[in-house]
Amino acid sequence: MKNKNKIIVPAEVIMSKIYLIREMKIMLDMDLAQLYGVETKQLKRAVSRNIDRFPVDFMFKLSTAEFENLRCQIGTSSWGGARYIPMAFTEQGVAMLSSVLNSDRAILVNIQIIRIFTRMREMLLANKDIIEKLTLMEYKLADHDDNILLIFEYLKQLEQAKQQQQDQAKRKIIGFNRPEE
Repeated sequence: MKNKNKIIVPAEVIMSKIYLIREMKIMLDMDLAQLYGVETKQLKRAVSRNIDRFPVDFMFKLSTAEFENLRCQIGTSSWGGARYIPMAFTEQGVAMLSSVLNSDRAILVNIQIIRIFTRMREMLLANKDIIEKLTLMEYKLADHDDNILLIFEYLKQLEQAKQQQQDQAKRKIIGFNRPEE
């Protein structure tokens, strides 16, 4: 393995496989296996042989409800999709996978995934101030929602009245006109 900066998988593909479950960013075993170029059962076997390396904050199994909710979101079918409840790996769990999967591809993809997790965390921290300000504005606007809705209703009524006036001005007058005396 000569070039550790080589991009194997586009960042967008990796980012699309990161889900938010239990308020944690996770990746599923089947997605990781696909990215690493191995079968899911091979990845699961490697994890189960090294289960001590994967405490609950590194890897956990989804609950049935979480799995059903996720299956609805990502659109896997009951026939062609996953039949077993998948393992969910946190950022630390993904990092630990590099110690149990030693292929060159797995190592390169792991480096990419860790960099993307890091970039996402940095983006969240950089935008934290903006999010806080928006939340504060939302609370302030909540007190004035009725007034804002009323203003929009008046604007809509004015626009309708203007449109009616324009429509009437465009009408051609029909009928008999008496000559002016």
